[in-house]
Amino acid sequence: MHEMPDPEPPRPTLSRTQRTRVTAATRTLASSRIADLATLDAAAAILMIEGLRSSLDDTVQLIGELIERP
Repeated sequence: MHEMPDPEPPRPTLSRTQRTRVTAATRTLASSRIADLATLDAAAAILMIEGLRSSLDDTVQLIGELIERP
């Protein structure tokens, strides 16, 4: 007998603010991917790392918000 796959859980609806946060994190990641790391000086590399760290922190907080929704 063939088992039916479990239905996918519904995707959470994001608020406008949450969508903006996802967009900002996506853009930060995209800009870091296109950067030529070999040409960055120390200060620019630190700024990129701090931007990525901030985006990661906000994304983890956003996931927590979505999990805690009633």
